[in-house]
Amino acid sequence: MDNGRKTGESILDHLSGPADLRGLDDDELTRLAAEIRELLITTVAANGGHLGPNLGVVELGIAIHRVFESPADRVVWDTGHQSYVHKMLTGRAGQFATLRTEGGLSGYPCRAESEHDWVENSHASTSLSYADGMAKANAMLGKDDHVVAVIGDGALTGGMAWEALNNIAADQDRRLVVIVNDNGRSYTPTVGGLANRLTTIRTNPKYEPTLSAIKDRLNRTRFGGTQAYEALHAIKKGVKDALAPQGMFEDLGLKYIGPVDGHDRASLEHALTQAKRFGGPVMVHVLTTKGHGYDIAVANENDQMHQAGPFDRATGDALNIAPAGWTSVFRDEIVRIADERPDVVGITAAMLYPVGLDAFADKFPDRVFDVGIAEQHAVTSAAGLAMGGLHPVVAVYATFINRAFDQVLLDVALHKCGVTFVLDRAGVTGDDGASHNGMWDMSLLQIVPGLRLAAPRDGSRLRELLREAVDVDDAPTVVRFAKGAVCEDIPALERVGVCDVLSRDETADVLVVAVGAFAQLGLDVAELLRAQGHGVTVVDPRWVKPIDPELVRLAADHRLVVTLEDNGRQGGVGAAFTQAVRDAEIEIPIRVHGVEQEFLDHAKRDVILQRLGLTAQSVADDALAALGRNSAEG
Repeated sequence: MDNGRKTGESILDHLSGPADLRGLDDDELTRLAAEIRELLITTVAANGGHLGPNLGVVELGIAIHRVFESPADRVVWDTGHQSYVHKMLTGRAGQFATLRTEGGLSGYPCRAESEHDWVENSHASTSLSYADGMAKANAMLGKDDHVVAVIGDGALTGGMAWEALNNIAADQDRRLVVIVNDNGRSYTPTVGGLANRLTTIRTNPKYEPTLSAIKDRLNRTRFGGTQAYEALHAIKKGVKDALAPQGMFEDLGLKYIGPVDGHDRASLEHALTQAKRFGGPVMVHVLTTKGHGYDIAVANENDQMHQAGPFDRATGDALNIAPAGWTSVFRDEIVRIADERPDVVGITAAMLYPVGLDAFADKFPDRVFDVGIAEQHAVTSAAGLAMGGLHPVVAVYATFINRAFDQVLLDVALHKCGVTFVLDRAGVTGDDGASHNGMWDMSLLQIVPGLRLAAPRDGSRLRELLREAVDVDDAPTVVRFAKGAVCEDIPALERVGVCDVLSRDETADVLVVAVGAFAQLGLDVAELLRAQGHGVTVVDPRWVKPIDPELVRLAADHRLVVTLEDNGRQGGVGAAFTQAVRDAEIEIPIRVHGVEQEFLDHAKRDVILQRLGLTAQSVADDALAALGRNSAEG
């Protein structure tokens, strides 16, 4: 860092990378932490993003980058939404105002942004497996570098994390430091036996007073500095064992340090330095508070501003009141169903509020189960509930059902269990980036025998299809819907099979099969085609798996079929419909429109859809070109 920096100048503005941190004194480091928090609040207030988790790791981020030498020492953040501070400390503070905007910084670690970002990780409980592999590679290649995995926000409740810990502890020679960022929460307070054990440590009324008394006594002795810390650490071990035993980690063979005050930078640096010197796998247990430094966030009981839209920083209030969303429709309807059906129960994976099961849980607390960040367990547990005579409704984001596909296939479908999956944020979601787009679910689920999949076009259809789904007791059912505001209801002219006909001309050239949230897009395409003199039929399939034979027969009455879906083109609804038409030996051109199978950079949803050609004009132009070719060939 430039030692010629003037008094009062921003420290963060002059920070070019982690190495600069090591030249700062205590006062400067305190000022730096304040500057980071100010930039976090200002930027997230303007752009939206994950505020609470990042306010909680300011001192931890500084300590990590002072003790370890990134990028030679690899730092992996789990989950990646708590990496904003890391971005600032690795030379990106000047770009931070572009967070989550098109062409700007990602809301998660991003390998294209920096050599300090190793894993583009926004799905929880994976960091320890990455770290295990990296540490093994270092050992095999003779490198002495360290790997640091920061796991928090409830991610230690995921089974994959414990599979990794089992392997990490098996080799005592690997330089791997596991930092448990224990803030007691994911979105909401973390649940389960592990969470209860960690909470015991955090809240034991004897622990801190006892430790403080010992610390005061040591400060009055001849010991000082590192000697005092080491003596204190040795005594802490005995205090921990007496008041809150940590055998579950040490029985695995992991060296355990902590708990450490995650907002005391000096204590953090001492603990991390000890861990670094040990030379083998070490777990450092750090206690932090989500939202630390911004009282409004800390006081937010729902989620401590885990993820916020743009807000007024003086009050914490949202700048814009979001219109009623798809999730709110589900939230209301599932409570109505639960009132009528005592056998219906809910399951969530640490996302009670985001997926809309909170009202159900408030009214029937014994009928909603939060299993923590453990989607695989959630699905197989649901199978067990179904086998026991209940009808479970598993509500997750569409992108997270990918994590439990094997359980859907072999634990639920194979056993013909009546389980309903509600997939929120399906399709292109935009700002959260590649890993959060729900664009794979309809392709993956197409291959599950017996599974029935519904895609409602509006709020009324969501209520209708959800009820139809929970009435199925001999197979898995899925209801998937988009992120954000729900559109106005789109009435049907008639029903053909299970499909709704939304628009129909007396003589039709083109059949538009518009899936779910793309129903309005289908109607807009139809208007453009009619303006060019072509008759159009627009159909919402409602149930997209299995393909309705009536929809296949309807295709035979047209010159061209256009399918529209907010899902990957490969293996999705359009592909399944095309196969069904071919199997029926109907010779008709079919144009399949969906999301290209690529990892999409973060941007607003409409910007991404335009780039993908999923606009009314682009689809209509493609249909007109196909009709022209068809006429020429005819």
